[in-house]
Amino acid sequence: MTQNIFRITLQAVSKIEQFTAELRGPPSRRPPSRLWPRETGEALEKVLNLRVGEVVEVRSAEEILATLDERGAYESLPFMPEMLRFCGQRFRVYRRADKACDTIDWGVLRRMENAVHLDGLRCDGSAHGGCQAGCLIYWKEAWLKRVTPSAAEGAVGPAPAAAPGAPVRTGATLETLSRATEKGELNGKTLYSCQATELVNATAEELPWWLPGQYIQDIRSGNATSRRVVRGLLIGLLNKFQKANRRFAPRFTLIHGGNEYPFLRGRANGGPREERLNLQPGELVEVKSKEEILDTLDEGDKTRGLRFDREMLQYCGRRGRVLRRVEHIIDEKTGRMLTIKADCIIIEGFICTGDYHRMCPRSIFPYWRESWLRRIDAPPQPAAPAHATS
Repeated sequence: MTQNIFRITLQAVSKIEQFTAELRGPPSRRPPSRLWPRETGEALEKVLNLRVGEVVEVRSAEEILATLDERGAYESLPFMPEMLRFCGQRFRVYRRADKACDTIDWGVLRRMENAVHLDGLRCDGSAHGGCQAGCLIYWKEAWLKRVTPSAAEGAVGPAPAAAPGAPVRTGATLETLSRATEKGELNGKTLYSCQATELVNATAEELPWWLPGQYIQDIRSGNATSRRVVRGLLIGLLNKFQKANRRFAPRFTLIHGGNEYPFLRGRANGGPREERLNLQPGELVEVKSKEEILDTLDEGDKTRGLRFDREMLQYCGRRGRVLRRVEHIIDEKTGRMLTIKADCIIIEGFICTGDYHRMCPRSIFPYWRESWLRRIDAPPQPAAPAHATS
């Protein structure tokens, strides 16, 4: 029975790959972008239908400011001061940002329109109180220009100097961007505003899991392969079945206690004292095995309040370098700056891949407790800049 299901699934995957091969085509074969007339008489492309791997040029600060409203936002998505240093440079599209995990209300994905993530471009928090979350930046396609394939070869980096053009009337100023990073105070402490805190406003609506178009778009854009999408769908269906079982089935009939796949069940129960390593940026670490980590987790899969997410299991046994210790992050729901006193580590290149979250492309850095890691004796090396890690 299981073999037959597996064989049928593989056949379905093969059919999907054949179907989506036609969807994957050069930009010239896709529907033409809509044009948005600017007051200078030029035409600024608002929708580029970009795909993973394409080279784009970030428009000049003046051009981008002209697209923004009085809050420094375009379609309710803020253009943050941290993004200015990338103006006039060329980068590859890392992922289309057609959907995003809602890290404010949790439990849902939301639909984003005409936006992408660029390779390695993360917020360094310099205009937001030194927030260390390192979020991948959203770029509206109206802020970018497509670079032709002939000009794109070896073109990642500073763009060639452009000839002077007609003056651009700005819709916002640099002062607007600076002002927009704060939205008030609470008990004498600043409340911050950024792309992450404004995610609900910047997304069109919730994106139900059963809508097939999102998965076709994942494949068409290059965000994910058809095999990965089908695997994610099957896991999602299993977890919905598990959730229904927890609600309606007798406890003794539950599969793995009705737990979600991949199965985790913390078993710390006041076990051995946790190891504190005092890790520093550049140090080499290895993620412990799943069994070792389970010994540190409580029944909620947490160690001292920090949850070990299932997306992190893929890194068990793998080595990486400490990017930084996280001490300050913005609470995305309230805008408050949180101070983290306990050990909280980000590892260079270790990201949430979205495999169990419907291919969410945000590539958020997971936070690691030191008790989930072991130090590898090797000379520390300088960690890469936060914005250079995908």
